Amino acid sequence: MKIVVVTGMSGAGKSTALDVFEDLGYYCIDNMPPELLGSFTELIRNSAPKTEKICFAVDVRSGGLFSRFRECVLALRESGVDVTVVFVDCDDGVLINRYKETRRRHPLEMEASGNLMRAIEMERKETEGARTLADFYLDSSHTSIGKFRERLKGIFSENNGELLIDIISFGYMYGIPKDADLVFDVRCFSNPYYIPELRLKTGLDSEVYDYVFSFEDSKETYKRIKDLVEYLIPLYSKEKPRLVIAFGCTGGKHRSVSFARRLSEDFSKDGKKVRVEHRCVEI
Repeated sequence: MKIVVVTGMSGAGKSTALDVFEDLGYYCIDNMPPELLGSFTELIRNSAPKTEKICFAVDVRSGGLFSRFRECVLALRESGVDVTVVFVDCDDGVLINRYKETRRRHPLEMEASGNLMRAIEMERKETEGARTLADFYLDSSHTSIGKFRERLKGIFSENNGELLIDIISFGYMYGIPKDADLVFDVRCFSNPYYIPELRLKTGLDSEVYDYVFSFEDSKETYKRIKDLVEYLIPLYSKEKPRLVIAFGCTGGKHRSVSFARRLSEDFSKDGKKVRVEHRCVEI
């Protein structure tokens, strides 16, 4: 039996994640109190026909019971159950905008005397233990619902234990991806933005890509980064099922996209399981 527990910040995408797991064939239950994880798992384990894949959403909606999240998950693991914890997070500013757009109330807003920012701060403190327990940390701050779904499906689709490599391009003006394991800053290279005919294009266009790699410094840096990552991949594969590599430039449209594109193409040719995401090209 395989169990996934989805938790994290309210408004970050837990409901979307639950939909994805349902599409992947999981039996999904929302708003599960942590203390019922063990007994419910045992109930399903002894039922017929057996359900092999279960996904629980557990968060602060369970009130004071959530304080036992870490204890209950660890107890489940100690009993021999295969439990994976997914923590979904998002920047505070983006969460505030999402709540304003949907006009929904944060689960802790009443406790925070109607102050949304205070409610988010309270939730961060309450979920800290769950975050440190997570096997997968997903940041949805600057990711569309479609991209978020694709990322989650890519992680949990059957991959025979092979390390999944996520390669991301981003813009520093929008913040560093929180889920990145390795971050490479490529702002030191000549910026195509200042060339009029390239400004409105991206690293997905051959003109920009060729310009970025027309310099020896870019070529040499890319080679060294690729060599480093190839050295690290076997080490990461011993500890985790997913490696997130991020390339950043100022706006996330030219240099970072070119580097992410090249590494993803080279790794794909080598037979590695790779997914690429360009987070800022449409911003």
